[in-house]
Formats: sequence, structure tokens, C-alpha cells
Amino acid sequence: QVQLVESGGGLAQPGGSLRLSCAASGFTFSSYGMSWARQAPGKGLEWVSGIYSDGSDTYYADSVKGRFTISRDNAKNTLYLQMNSLKLEDTALYYCAKSPRPWVRRGEYDYWGQGTQVTVSS
Repeated sequence: QVQLVESGGGLAQPGGSLRLSCAASGFTFSSYGMSWARQAPGKGLEWVSGIYSDGSDTYYADSVKGRFTISRDNAKNTLYLQMNSLKLEDTALYYCAKSPRPWVRRGEYDYWGQGTQVTVSS
């Protein structure tokens, strides 16, 4: 069955960096677009970034553009999110999500993981 397991979250200071990873299994990882989404306390799910199945195209929400970088290693079935210049408002539970197609559309997922907590605090 499809499994998505996020890791790499933790506590960071404003301006700091974290790198999230998502280990995927149970499906042909290289055939599907993947996204990162996040949910801050008391708020709805926010799409953060997406990447095409072969990594050729990447997409970002305006709130993270220029600070976050999504990437994937299809040989390792792993998705990444490099987060730099972190802000207090980046505090959220971050989810890895699978698209039902090779491309991504905001909010269109068929599977997602349990999430990894990112807390930005001074």
C-alpha cells in the first residue's frame, strides 16, 4: 500500500534552515507528481510546493517562493524540501502528498503522510 513518511522537522530560529524528507513506497514514485503542504495551528491546509514526476518542473506558493526548494530523487523514492530563511509564520505541520497524475495541481492529492512538525521560534 502507499506509504509516505516525512522526517526532518524540528525547531529552528528565524532565518534558519531545515531540510524535510519524504520516503515513499507502495507505488511507482517516478510516475507521479508530488507536493508539500502544511497546516498551521487553527488554519486550513495550505499547498506549499509541487514537483513534476521527473523533476523537470517545480512550483511554489508565493509565501515560500525564493526561500524553499523542492526536489526529488527518483532512484531513492524520496522527496525533499529545503527550507531557508525561515519565518515565524512557517510554523506548521508539513505533509508530503502524492498527486494522482504525473503533474501537480494545488490541493489535488490522493495520499499524504502523517506529517512532520516545523516550529520556527526565537
